Amino acid sequence: MTETTIERERETAALLDRIAALEARVAALEAHPTQGIEDRLAMVVFSGDLDKAIAALIIATGAASMGLETSMFFTFWGLNAVKKQKIFAGKNLLEQGFTAMLPGGLGQMGLSQMNFFGAGAQIIRKLMRDHGVMSVEELFDLARELGVRMVVCDMSRELLGVHDDELVDGLEHGGVATFLGDATRAKVTLFI
Repeated sequence: MTETTIERERETAALLDRIAALEARVAALEAHPTQGIEDRLAMVVFSGDLDKAIAALIIATGAASMGLETSMFFTFWGLNAVKKQKIFAGKNLLEQGFTAMLPGGLGQMGLSQMNFFGAGAQIIRKLMRDHGVMSVEELFDLARELGVRMVVCDMSRELLGVHDDELVDGLEHGGVATFLGDATRAKVTLFI
């Protein structure tokens, strides 16, 4: 055998070894193709603006209608979307200040742009009615009917002095680990 032939045989053997290793790797990946990814949508609702709450609820109800397990994690200003009332009793001065300055639910939220001291929110609500679009309150109710998981961030609730009796009934409480537990298995993750 010539030196060239021996070198070719070595290269062929090395190539065959690489092919075998790649085939084994492909087989392992095919055995676990998505590694835990499920038909889920995980959403952080951070904004306390009406238009963003509308968008979040439209996306959540659309995803749930399409069969995706949907979760919404309400944190910081997003807590405004899940409030039902303002309560001042039992709060310190800073917590009372936050309560006074922040909306007490979907009905009191303003727009992110062109709010005009609340007039913009009323215009959007009228336009939604005129065009047959569900109100934000109806979208919220529909999301719950469709089984959208709604989780309130405990840390944000504590920081802003939001008490349980200020929140809509039937919400879950959790922290970042709760959200990440949903997000790590989700095909879609959004931050609104």
